[in-house]
Amino acid sequence: MNSLLIRHETPPDILAVRAANEAAFETGAEAVVVEALRENGKFVLSLVADIEGEVVGHILFTDILMEPGGAETRVLGLAPMAVRPEWQGKGIGSALVRRGMEDCRELGYRGIVVLGHPGFNPRFGFAPASRLGISCIYDSPDEAFMALALGGAELPKGRALYQPEFAAV
Repeated sequence: MNSLLIRHETPPDILAVRAANEAAFETGAEAVVVEALRENGKFVLSLVADIEGEVVGHILFTDILMEPGGAETRVLGLAPMAVRPEWQGKGIGSALVRRGMEDCRELGYRGIVVLGHPGFNPRFGFAPASRLGISCIYDSPDEAFMALALGGAELPKGRALYQPEFAAV
């Protein structure tokens, strides 16, 4: 594969990030959610996969509130993660997830939750969140809502509340 660079999103990437999300998903809903989260300052980490100056993938992490509240949660939600169809199956999504996990750990977060593909996320250590006492605000199959503790942290138990912008998906 050509030279893959995983880096932080910059303002010139915004249109390419939208295009990657539109291409990777059946509807444009994920692209709209990313833009709303960006406009509302609700994301913590936005990374792009860059091959020779072309954005071919994107991953976003947002703060998750836990119900009941209490101590600072420090949990992020991974969503969405997109790779342009012509670049899928080449390890780009995995590279985005791994770099995102590293950055989230370095930023001091305790864990990550993801509502996603049960065949993809376990390879990074994600397990059904129900096993850790975490439920999702959205109806989802148990095996699709997963969680991962970072750096040996204990994750707070409760219901994970995504940012309101996700209601559009």
